[in-house]
Amino acid sequence: MRTRLKSLASLSVLALLFACGTQPVAEAQNPSRSTAGFAPANLNGLAMATFAGGCFWAQEEAFEQIKGVKQVVSGYAGGTKANPTYEEVAAQNTGHTETVQVYYDPKVVSYQKLADIFFTASHDPTQLNRQGNDVGPEYRSAAFYRTPEEQKILESTIARVNASKEYSGKIVTQVLPMQKFWAAEGYHQGYYRLHPENPYITNVSARKVEHVQRVFAKDLKNPL
Repeated sequence: MRTRLKSLASLSVLALLFACGTQPVAEAQNPSRSTAGFAPANLNGLAMATFAGGCFWAQEEAFEQIKGVKQVVSGYAGGTKANPTYEEVAAQNTGHTETVQVYYDPKVVSYQKLADIFFTASHDPTQLNRQGNDVGPEYRSAAFYRTPEEQKILESTIARVNASKEYSGKIVTQVLPMQKFWAAEGYHQGYYRLHPENPYITNVSARKVEHVQRVFAKDLKNPL
């Protein structure tokens, strides 16, 4: 528990110097990730899970690491504006939060496992409307359910994690019915892998991804 809290707390200091999504669009134009921004062409046998946990660069990469996850798309959800842009979301004019949509094979990885990763490793769910120094409702923690069973899993996971005292504060994650997910601009997709030299990636995002790799080492596609 202490290791997790220290790891997450250190992100606040680093984020004073770096911010998610602030790099020029030109830096990120790269067609090498052919699936960027699109759902898998064949959805047969796949399910979807949708989570918001701060900057989507790290969340996307963290879930990409997990066995059974076929694809992750960065985007926006939880708001009211159709076809939102990054600039509009960042200006807090849409009600949306940075979100990832996870396409996964439920025969390989369960929704419960993805919820466990989200609530215990990929971000700090006790921070209200922020992750470290990424501050604002566009960075709020939220989990979007599609079925009553998913809602039950999310709520029971929150209760279990709160009871475990893994965090010093209570989880503030919003548990909301899924309405609409809007894929983010192409330059945000796969950003972690395409721009490993970016200061925000090396100093903030990488720590989140590495934390998931340590805590869920047995669930990785490529064990460390």
